[in-house]
Amino acid sequence: MEDEEKASRITRRAVLEGGTAAAAILAAGVSPEAALADQPAENVPLQAVPVELHVNGVVHQLVLDPRTSLLDALREHIGLTGSKKGCDHGQCGACTVLLDGRRINSCLTLAVMHDGQSVGTIEGLANGDSLHPLQAAFIEHDGFQCGYCTSGQICSAAGMLEESRAGMPSFATADLTAAEIPLTDDEIRERMSGNICRCAAYPNIVAAIKQAAGVRA
Repeated sequence: MEDEEKASRITRRAVLEGGTAAAAILAAGVSPEAALADQPAENVPLQAVPVELHVNGVVHQLVLDPRTSLLDALREHIGLTGSKKGCDHGQCGACTVLLDGRRINSCLTLAVMHDGQSVGTIEGLANGDSLHPLQAAFIEHDGFQCGYCTSGQICSAAGMLEESRAGMPSFATADLTAAEIPLTDDEIRERMSGNICRCAAYPNIVAAIKQAAGVRA
């Protein structure tokens, strides 16, 4: 019985490994026959693909490995290093950018998935020498210490303010039928809960966001 169970486990594993290898071969545009003839499937390199990203109003024509994350495309291929790689698992929010105005974790998505879409980073928030209201408020309220999470905090706050203005509720929203959701401290904390500040500047971050939102802190 033990031998039969062991054989069953090996068979299931083989199926999973075979399916993964087949997907990699097809994504690379290599025929299974050619892959088997030349080298093991797991060593087949993926072909680079063209990707067009509209970042802060500038069009970037790139040729990328299809496994390149949006964060790595921004940092390593375009040179916009404001978006930070913190946990690289979508848990800290340091890599937050705006995709067509909506905030996302750029470490969790592939650049090829956003071909032709508009991406906004911390570098694109200011208008020339005029800071974005959120940037100015973070400076005024000392909403940062080491600064590593700050770009993600500000981009997330920008997206969050647009969500609240559009009437999108959060888990902390008391009245789901309200035409306008008041940005209380609890509301802001809930909406910003995906962005971690390891220096614990949270009270200052909340005050900065309230000021930028036009709410008296």
